[in-house]
Amino acid sequence: MRELLQVQGLTKTFRLSAKQQKLEKTREKVRVAVDDLSFTAYEGEIFGLLGPNGAGKTTTLRMLATLIRPDSGDAVLDGASVVREPDKVRSKIGFLTSELKLEECFTPNYLFDFFSTLHGVPPEVSRRRKEILFARFGIDRFAEVKVAELSTGMKQKVSLVVSIVHDPDIIIFDEPTNGLDVLTARVVTDFLQELRSQGKTIIVSTHIFSLVEKLCDRVGILIDGRMVCCDTLDNVRQGESLEDRFFDIYRETAGDGE
Repeated sequence: MRELLQVQGLTKTFRLSAKQQKLEKTREKVRVAVDDLSFTAYEGEIFGLLGPNGAGKTTTLRMLATLIRPDSGDAVLDGASVVREPDKVRSKIGFLTSELKLEECFTPNYLFDFFSTLHGVPPEVSRRRKEILFARFGIDRFAEVKVAELSTGMKQKVSLVVSIVHDPDIIIFDEPTNGLDVLTARVVTDFLQELRSQGKTIIVSTHIFSLVEKLCDRVGILIDGRMVCCDTLDNVRQGESLEDRFFDIYRETAGDGE
């Protein structure tokens, strides 16, 4: 299999304000969010980053999407470096996060056309892609409805669709089913499996064990910003449920730190 993503020693720290130090009851002035992180993802697979809140999952994905710059290390996505070639990386990826807030005064139609133009998608290609994706997600009936009037699930579907207007080979999703009802979550997970079957490389972050077991070919477990385990799903589980195996690893890791 072709390596489509190589993450090499990514590290990111954040300075804590006096207010944050007081709220968190700590004297630490610097917080290490991601600590010397390395892993590889291959063409046509779903790679899951699994960990509790605060483990560094979102920070990692934001570095991969070039939204923030690593303090050290690099990641190469289909030959493009997030440090040296961020514009090239952005042209190759689709990035979806729950932090993405669509402008509520616009319609799905307008947003799809806007992001298509932004990515340089030819008008005829954009029109056909919109037709297919809007029908696939049931957005066609709401194409001219303002985002402010859409349900939470429909907003998530529109966010997903506009993030992949340019048909990227690498798709990065931060908590893809977070806050969704069971029907919408199923639509999203089915679509991720479809994308994998098309040869796309998909990186998802989550804290939901069942989602990883359903979707992922390989999984990396992040704890306190460090990759403590990374392998195929079966090798990580070692015959246990993923949840049981995670807590085994968590206890072992906590023990190492004592």
